[in-house]
Order: sequence, then C-alpha cells, then structure tokens
Amino acid sequence: MKKNYQFQKGGKEALQGILFLALFCCLPAQVRGIEMADGMHAHGFFTQGYFLTSDNRIFGTSDSGGSFDFTEAGLNIYWMPVTDLRLAGQVLFRRAGAGHEHDLELDYGLLDYTFFSTADYSLGTRLGRFKNPYGFYNETRDVLFTKPTILLPQSIYFERTRELAMSADGGLLYGEYWGQGGHVSFEFAVGIPRGNNLDTELVFVGADYPSETHSELSFIGQLAYELEGGKYRMAISAASVDTRYDPKFFPPRDFPSLKTLFEPVIFSVQYNGDKLSLTSEYAIRSFEQTLLDKNFSRSITGESYYLQAQYRFKEDLEAIVRYDVLYNNRDDKSGQKYQAFTGKPNYSQFAKDWTFGLRYYYNPSLLIAAEYHFVNGTAWLPVQDNPDPSSLEQRWHLFSLAASYRF
Repeated sequence: MKKNYQFQKGGKEALQGILFLALFCCLPAQVRGIEMADGMHAHGFFTQGYFLTSDNRIFGTSDSGGSFDFTEAGLNIYWMPVTDLRLAGQVLFRRAGAGHEHDLELDYGLLDYTFFSTADYSLGTRLGRFKNPYGFYNETRDVLFTKPTILLPQSIYFERTRELAMSADGGLLYGEYWGQGGHVSFEFAVGIPRGNNLDTELVFVGADYPSETHSELSFIGQLAYELEGGKYRMAISAASVDTRYDPKFFPPRDFPSLKTLFEPVIFSVQYNGDKLSLTSEYAIRSFEQTLLDKNFSRSITGESYYLQAQYRFKEDLEAIVRYDVLYNNRDDKSGQKYQAFTGKPNYSQFAKDWTFGLRYYYNPSLLIAAEYHFVNGTAWLPVQDNPDPSSLEQRWHLFSLAASYRF
C-alpha cells in the first residue's frame, strides 16, 4: 500500500513539474516591467522549485519522491510622485512546506525620502516596513536572480527564522558617499521585526505552546565599502533583536515568560572579476534567554561561515561551489555536551554543507538553476517540516531545481 502511495505521489509530482515547465515556456521572452502611470512602475517575479532529499525534509515531503511545495511570487510597485520622494511596496505569495502552504504577506511597504543629494553624497530615510540590511543577500533573498543559489547559505540566512530576519516595521536612516577612494554606505534601522509566528516560537521556545512570541523594539545596522565599481566589496552588519514570549497559562500547561535577545555580527567580503567571483561571510551570534518570572538566564554564542566561488563560463552560464558551516554553540561544536544534557542528537547542533550548482539564463527574464548539497548535520533544517529531531539522519543529500521569471 505504501509503495502504491509513493508511486501515485511521484506521478503527481512529475505531472506538476511538466505543467510548471510548460507554463515557463509560454511566458514572453523579455518584459521590462509595466508602466502604470507617470512615474509609477510595476515589476514582479515568479519562482517554482523542486526539492528532493535522501533523508530529512525541507519545503514539504522532499524525502518521498521530492516536493514541488516551494513557490514564490511577488508583485512590487514603485512610484515617485515628486523629486526625492519615493513610495514602494511589494506583496509576496509563498509556499514553503509545512506551516507555509499559502502565505500572502506585505513583504515591504515604505516611504523613501532623500533629505539631500549631490554628486558625492546623499542622505535619506525609509519609513514603514523595510528589508533588514543583513549581510549581502538578505534584502533580496526572495528573488532568484539576485542570489547565488536556490538555497542561500543557511549558516547566515536561516529559513527556519526567515520572517524574523526578513523585515521590520519602523524607520531606517541611510547615507552614501562616492569618492576617489571608493563608495561608502551605511544603514541604521530601529523597528519591530516580524517575530509573531510559529517558526520563531519553535526555534526560541522549543514547542508550540498556547501563547505566541512577538518582537519588541530592535536595532540593526550595516556599514559597507566598495572599490572599483563593486569589484571589491566588504560590509559589517550587526543587530540586537528582542523577542518575547508572554504565557496565557501557568506551567506546565504553558511556557514561562521569556525574553530572547539575539545579537549577531556578520563580516562580509567579496571579489568580483570578469569570470570569477569569490564571497565569504562570517558570523558571531550571541543568544541570551531570560526567564523573567524566575530571574534565570542562559546564554550561548554561535558561530558560522561560508566560502563560495562562482565562475561564469559564458554570459548565460555559471557554476558555483560553496562550503557552509554552522555551529549553534561555538563552545560545543560537536554537540556532545548538548546531547548529554538533553538526550537529543548531537548532530542537531551543527551543519556542514557542500554545495555545487549551475545557473542558466535562458534570456534576461528567465533563469533555470540546479544544485546539489551534501550535508553533515541538521542544525538549520526547518522545524515545522521536521518536528521530531530524533528521527533525522546526520548525513543526507539534497537536490534542487528551480525556474524563475521576472518582469
């Protein structure tokens, strides 16, 4: 009976793949956005992915014939009613495995005003829901054209806490300076991240309790430097994210009142040559939890990094290789102390991921990407797709394929 079910499911997934491929082939070769009115433009994108794993799950039942449960589609509108004032927003539809079957959200919506601007420098502000300036890729992580792989390095850009890291509601101050010595830019934001969701609760609290998490006022900033028109890039990003859990009931029916302070610092460097690009990011992540009712706290420091190389064979074809490492606790990299204390697998505390990928630009509007991952450890797997950590395999393989269209 199980074999028959898997066969039927595999046939359904194959049919979905054929239908999606037919859809992409029917799309116009190139569309450069839609001009709606004077100064108002609309752009969008659609990405469909397929994920197949030897064990464990990501974006649906990927370990059982593969999963097409990964879809991202966005529509954004940009309007400049007067000089120095811009209004922009994007609505995002997302399917991404258990708990994210049909998410529809305001990805960002903001007012952007430039106080002053010259040939050498500018200063402005953004108010509303803005993308967090976090590493090289966080602000554009949903668009396949603007990131190097289908699945970003999970040591830095976690899928399991994506909404918390993605954007915040508040205000951001930004500035830029162009000089003979290069281009310097900064962003500093104060706002409330999107911490009111089950993913955040599962990671920070460990289970789905009667109440929910929410975020308090938090801070994030980035200082970046570019030389020779972006040939050399470097940045430092830092944040202080305050997330709370307020229980409805007393333990053991509920979890105690909790404050989690997450303070990552990321160092980013990149070289962009004619054919070769080299990128590396390194993060130190301070994680402190305080039980407010009991005046008890614990803290750990995580560590992560990746080394990545991209090579462009031709203008429309490129390859990528990456080694990505994540440690939940830099003082317990093997996870043995964690296992002795909790009884849970030690390999849930680290992940080491070798990634190999190819990208083909069929035309400026259509991109097809494929990649293979060999992973040792399970630290970054989405919790909703994998609710039982003891059932996970330490060493596993992942294959993914995606097609993306933009206009």
